[in-house]
Amino acid sequence: MVLDLKDAAEFAHEAEFAGAREILHRHTLTLIGVQNATPAQLEAAAGSGLASFAPNAPQPTRSPSREPTRGASPVAAAAAKTRLVTQPVRSGTQIYARGADLVVTAAVSPGAEIIADGNIHVYGALRGRALAGAGGDVDARIFCSRLEAELVSIAGRYLVSEQLPPEQQGFAVQIALVDERLTVTRN
Repeated sequence: MVLDLKDAAEFAHEAEFAGAREILHRHTLTLIGVQNATPAQLEAAAGSGLASFAPNAPQPTRSPSREPTRGASPVAAAAAKTRLVTQPVRSGTQIYARGADLVVTAAVSPGAEIIADGNIHVYGALRGRALAGAGGDVDARIFCSRLEAELVSIAGRYLVSEQLPPEQQGFAVQIALVDERLTVTRN
């Protein structure tokens, strides 16, 4: 679930997001992000591990990333911006790769949620929810070996399972945002 905070004075503290998560969890809903938030709300949401789904919203301030030291390998720098998950992602689990790509070398179960500010790669069946470009990156993509997702999203644009092309279900695909629309193509 994404909270729309337009004209809401609340949710300026991390504890408020934790409380909302608990309430939603009791109703079998998962809070994954916010939209239309003020800068203070974005800071609190980011501190709670939530994504911002308003593409034009100001992003929370982040400490500047360190530049690789002179002579550091470009491969090492790229690896630092990738989160690797080698175990299956079970139902009810949420994994967020903040400021990075996410690589999952196992299956993502129904009810599981994987989120990345960059690209998402799933080398297994994608049965849960995948949200790439969570920070607003419209060039992010989702790659998976077997598409069976409940929901896919790039930079806040969504397709739920019923909207995914049936001819792409069960195949290795690439999902990209093209002309403000999610496109699904076979690899």
